[in-house]
Formats: sequence, C-alpha cells, structure tokens
Amino acid sequence: MPEVPELTPTDFARRWPGEPGAGSIVLLDVREPAELEEAAIPDARHIPMREVPQRLDELPRDKPIVVFCKAGARSRRVAEFLAANGFEGVYNLEGGIDAWSRELDPNVRRY
Repeated sequence: MPEVPELTPTDFARRWPGEPGAGSIVLLDVREPAELEEAAIPDARHIPMREVPQRLDELPRDKPIVVFCKAGARSRRVAEFLAANGFEGVYNLEGGIDAWSRELDPNVRRY
C-alpha cells in the first residue's frame, strides 16, 4: 500500500483554517454508526470502513480527503486504500477523533 501522510488535528487546523464546513476538503469519518452516535465532528462525511470499497464513487477526486476514526489505525488503512485506488491528496488524521477533541474541539465528546 502507498504511504499516506499523517496530519495531527492541529496541523489540519493550520492547513485548512475554518474547515471542515467550507467545502474545500473532505473530512471522512470511517467509524461505525454506533460510534457516530457517541461523538461526531460537524460537517464530516460518514462512510463506515467496511463500506468504502463499494462507495468510492461518493468521494471526490479533486479535493483533499482527510480520513479519521477513533484513534487513527482504521483510518490509516482506509487512506492507504484510497491512495492505492488513485485518490491524490489523501491524509490520515493522527490520533483520530480522540485527538481532535483534545487538540481542537473539547465539545466533541471523548469515548
């Protein structure tokens, strides 16, 4: 699998201030639906990890995609899969939604 760059939530905020809602990037949540009920990042797109291969056509190829899960391991595999399937500008969110809550938005519940 191709090597995918990692971004911390702080790196994300520096690179795309005012995101994720502005639409110039896709913040892709690959957690399970039950996890989404526990905590969510506003304006993130949700496609569970197991569904990504069948739903590639829902993802833009002309925007950066930052993939996240709870801690970063599942999202790294999805990001590598996207890169191997021709997506460019794919990043893994290091530390996942847990790090997002600690570094950027304490209103996002930790679980």
